[in-house]
Amino acid sequence: MGIIKDRFKTKADSVNAEIKDLLKEHGTKVIGEVQLAQIYQGMRGMTGLVTETSLLDSQEGIRFRGYSIPELREKLTKAPSGTEPLPEGLFYLMLIGDMPTDDDVHHLTSVWQRRSHVPNHVFATTKHYP
Repeated sequence: MGIIKDRFKTKADSVNAEIKDLLKEHGTKVIGEVQLAQIYQGMRGMTGLVTETSLLDSQEGIRFRGYSIPELREKLTKAPSGTEPLPEGLFYLMLIGDMPTDDDVHHLTSVWQRRSHVPNHVFATTKHYP
């Protein structure tokens, strides 16, 4: 996972610096007013959290890092002779924020396969839980 960790750290450091600068310059600005009814009725019509990973729109549906599900089905890497994207591609997109290359997805697949073994002592331990 070294490559993925390095890319994530680079991205996270950059975003953290941007947020720090944004808060330093604009941290006291008021964005809008929120009514109690909005809070109790599903936060309709208000932003409750700043996020770049996904957006749920009542008209367009869910978008991941700006991509609709049909766009992701088209753009993300698929398994050989597969018709649906590999989950590794979506994981990479959500974690790093960039569309993964085929090499990125295959690297992540190989890392996950190498790390997929669960040691027997883990099963033995969980077997003894009530």
